[in-house]
Amino acid sequence: MSTPLSRPSYAAVLRVPHARRTFAAALVGRLSYGTVSLSLMLSLTRSTGSYAVAGLVMALFGATSVFLSPYRASLVDRHGPRRALLPMALLYAALLCVLAAACRPGTSEAVLAVTAGLAGACTPPLGPTMRAVWAELLPNRRLLQRAYSVDGVAEELLFVSGPLLVGGIVAVASPVVGVVLSAVLVAVGTLAFVTSPATAALRPAGRGKSDGPAPGRGGQGHGRALLQPVVVAAAVGVSVSAVDLLVVAFAGERGLGDGTVAWVLAALSVGSAVGGLVNGAVAWSSPTRARLPFFAAGVGLCLAAAGLAPGLGTLVLAVMCAGLFVAPALTTAYLIADESVAPGFRVRAGAWCNTAVNAGMSAGAAVVGLLVERLPLPVCFAVAGAVAAAAALVPGYRRRGSARSGGAGQSSSESRTSSASSEPSESSAS
Repeated sequence: MSTPLSRPSYAAVLRVPHARRTFAAALVGRLSYGTVSLSLMLSLTRSTGSYAVAGLVMALFGATSVFLSPYRASLVDRHGPRRALLPMALLYAALLCVLAAACRPGTSEAVLAVTAGLAGACTPPLGPTMRAVWAELLPNRRLLQRAYSVDGVAEELLFVSGPLLVGGIVAVASPVVGVVLSAVLVAVGTLAFVTSPATAALRPAGRGKSDGPAPGRGGQGHGRALLQPVVVAAAVGVSVSAVDLLVVAFAGERGLGDGTVAWVLAALSVGSAVGGLVNGAVAWSSPTRARLPFFAAGVGLCLAAAGLAPGLGTLVLAVMCAGLFVAPALTTAYLIADESVAPGFRVRAGAWCNTAVNAGMSAGAAVVGLLVERLPLPVCFAVAGAVAAAAALVPGYRRRGSARSGGAGQSSSESRTSSASSEPSESSAS
């Protein structure tokens, strides 16, 4: 189900048959990931009265969700979205409802932990699957670049609007309502998503194609080709998560209020959204593997410069500049993942990038939490930036036998004759 279009633009992306319906359905399901964390954390805190227990349960929920993501994606690759994604989403929604019912005083901590772990293990990979659908719909590389950009910006907005929605809920009802809402969103969104004709165009690879390398192509070739995007995605995750704590420390050192932190983090999100849209609109002449190091280095250098900010205004500007490179770096990593694998590995390749981002964010928060108490703040900013800058040095390898150069300017006809069209990944559990 591919549609050649002569003018690559954001409007052209959404004019592709079934694109708007499919994308809207995916966004409804992915909004669940923007609401579930805060809702669940508040529900656990209120029901157990213990931040330690709530933190442990959330850690189990997040760990099973993140680290089992490639396996869940492989099920979608092997069996197709309808046979794998829908049962996964319904089971995830059911377990969230069970968890919501269990969030009451007197419930065993073990019951909460096991239920949360099982729920996280069933998180449906809606983001990687949606990106695989984009690649199926848009063989034109310029259009695909724009599709990934608008997808990334939309996801950024979901993770901003989700907590705001939960804030409105807890103002009038129990946070458990937010957990139930998360279950409803993922069930309804996934059902609408898998019944779309565009999603039906994703053919199951079958066990033979999905579990092992394609004939004549070693699995090691896939791994080498995915090394650069996965490492950069993880490094960007580390650097971005470090900003949260570093900004809090910056405000604390200067006696600024908590509202200051919100403004600085908002600047990061705004910069990322703007950068993502601009990156998608540019007709790049350089290949994706040449652009990715540039974006990673941009994140690192801007964060290092932020540590030298003499005041709030300069910090906001530096953090916003870092944000300008965040979405382009992740979008380009997804594009490279798309180019790096055979069609039967598309969702899984995207899931590996998504897992890398989430794992990097978890690791970044933990490591910076230790450093900020031991090192001067400018040094901590420099360390956070150095992680992304170092990732820019990772060499890019093309999958052996792939004819795709990864340049944004590749035509629709050129893409169709390439030997391997593939799909990138998703960011956050989404």
